[in-house]
Amino acid sequence: MPAPIHLVLNTEEDRTLTELRLATSVPQRTRDRAHMIRLNAQGWRVPAIAEIFECNEQTVRVTLRRWQEDGLGGLWESPGRGAKRQWQEADMRLVEQWVEQDPRTYNSYQLAEKLATECQVKLSARRIRHLLQKRGFVGNALATLTEASKTPIKNGSNRLTLIH
Repeated sequence: MPAPIHLVLNTEEDRTLTELRLATSVPQRTRDRAHMIRLNAQGWRVPAIAEIFECNEQTVRVTLRRWQEDGLGGLWESPGRGAKRQWQEADMRLVEQWVEQDPRTYNSYQLAEKLATECQVKLSARRIRHLLQKRGFVGNALATLTEASKTPIKNGSNRLTLIH
């Protein structure tokens, strides 16, 4: 059985952890870690804290040790987690510029190919579509569609019906 861990917080640390736990701009995992530390400092044992947060006891112990070793900085995720981005912001601005200013229209496969040849950035067509949608970019298909480019069709009357 591991030795019990009991943290002692000063007034400033307790206030900081309380504010951190209530902050909505902080990731939930970080807020939970701040709460775990406060509960431990108030006398709660690791198994009880693990039951409250519905996690493994080892997770609580790791959080408490991270606080002991790194202080407040130990509550956040370590850098380097997750997949690294293969594109830069300038690459996406360039793609948007192609779509907005080029007289021709591109589909996502063509954009992926052009990005690979001109910028040596390899992204799938699906990823490009996702990134453009996430940025709120709708493309140039509707912007270049004008009344003059629509195909008129005569129906039974003298009116023209436009096909979109």
